[in-house]
Amino acid sequence: MLEPKKFDSIKELSGISERTMTEHYKLYEGYVKKVNEIEEKLKSVDLSQANQSYSDFRELKLEYSFAVGGVKNHEHYFEILGGNGGMPSGKLLELIERDFGSYQQWLDDFTATGISARGWAWLAYDWQTNKLFNYLGDSQNSYPVWHCTPLISLDTYEHAYYLDFATNRKEYIGAFMNNLNWQAVEEIVVKTGIDKL
Repeated sequence: MLEPKKFDSIKELSGISERTMTEHYKLYEGYVKKVNEIEEKLKSVDLSQANQSYSDFRELKLEYSFAVGGVKNHEHYFEILGGNGGMPSGKLLELIERDFGSYQQWLDDFTATGISARGWAWLAYDWQTNKLFNYLGDSQNSYPVWHCTPLISLDTYEHAYYLDFATNRKEYIGAFMNNLNWQAVEEIVVKTGIDKL
């Protein structure tokens, strides 16, 4: 049974209120609950009735991908918050400059990606092209990026920012960047071996 993780680093962010993060965390807990509920229902669903138009099995599998996407995206989002923003260093900065031209060009592209996305924006390393790219997704389970490692996950659903920023998503993205923990992001780079490339 899946249990919600705890993220102490999200309690005191600069420019993003504790209320926003408390409510946001409750949504994450809801996704964890739904993953467990669907896994339980999948144990007893009638597999012989599986059908691409409609079946209980299809609906459970589809909604499972949405719920588990909600868990994984939010866990990554929360894990990389609680820092002081600034810029990355080392291999990550080198890769950003190689693949985007400069840190500022990457940031401009990432911000535009976040403004354009209806659900999520990710900076990810593509293991087939050996490049970084800013991807967008319109929901928890849309546009999965195969053979990629997400380094930054930015929630662009309204629940992530509306209490603090109303419709000003660009200002929210700026606040997110000011609270980004680059050390946590760089740890992913090391853990996955991207730093050795």
